[in-house]
Amino acid sequence: MLADVTKEEFQALEQEVEGEKLVTRHILEQTRRNGDDLAAVKTRLDRVEEKVDRVDKKVDRLDGRLDHVETGLRSLRTDMPKIVADTMREVLREQKGKS
Repeated sequence: MLADVTKEEFQALEQEVEGEKLVTRHILEQTRRNGDDLAAVKTRLDRVEEKVDRVDKKVDRLDGRLDHVETGLRSLRTDMPKIVADTMREVLREQKGKS
């Protein structure tokens, strides 16, 4: 069968194989490049994720502090009338004592 192949057919087949090799090399090069790009993106994404985690922890701490401030304000709002009343009584007593 190989003896039936003409020189021109063999050269055409040889060129086709070379073309296939070029395509294969190109695909391999693109795959390597894309793999490198993906690795770089993953590294950057890991850094961003770490930063987001740190921000999330800070927000959680601030949320806890805000809860503490809100609790204090609620307590002050509840206690304020008694504080004002006690202060007014003391002021009135002092004024009566001076008169």
